[in-house]
Amino acid sequence: MELIVLWDIDHTLIENAGVSKEIYAAAFTALAGTGPAEPARTEGRTDRLIMRDMFQRNGLAEPDWAAVEAALADAGEERLHELSRRGTALSGVRDVLKEASARDGWVSSVLTGNIAANARVKVSAFGLDSLLDLSVGAYGADAVQRPDLVAIARERAQRLQGVRADVPVVLVGDTPRDVEAALATNSGIIAVASGVYGAEELAAAGAQVVLPDLTDTACVLGILETFSAH
Repeated sequence: MELIVLWDIDHTLIENAGVSKEIYAAAFTALAGTGPAEPARTEGRTDRLIMRDMFQRNGLAEPDWAAVEAALADAGEERLHELSRRGTALSGVRDVLKEASARDGWVSSVLTGNIAANARVKVSAFGLDSLLDLSVGAYGADAVQRPDLVAIARERAQRLQGVRADVPVVLVGDTPRDVEAALATNSGIIAVASGVYGAEELAAAGAQVVLPDLTDTACVLGILETFSAH
């Protein structure tokens, strides 16, 4: 059985306990010289969109993306210890990632709005990085819109792991944007109501499978198997 499983990070694999918003605020402050008027709006957006929105709402021109990404990476690296102290890996995540990583023919990675450097910070803060193939993931610097990340992850899986072009992709995430990205790319979706969105909202977005969390390892793996190519 072959499958590409792409996990969202924030509120799907980990609880960042507000550190994520602090990273955006710190990056903005480093670039603008003053703090933002209000917190970043995340909600499953890519870092490109989040930072663009922050500058627009504060009436400032958006800096060059390379400078924005560098500021985000610096802010994330500075908060690794704080994240590991305040945040947590969500219940069941370690077990389900361990099982998925051991499945023959499966590639288990991430599809996240975070830039790659901060995605690594967030999973390594809780020792999850060794359970994911981060080289084939897709990240917030790779595209502006989340659905475009799916093709990027698929191409990396083909190029780096030799995965066939027709191997199914499943997204696992906690926001309607995760659901929309899956539907727009003919990918499977397991929506998880472990973030700010309830099961009803995720179902309304089009998710046919909605779980309260990832605590039931056998259940999650069983659902993933239904998407895999035999």
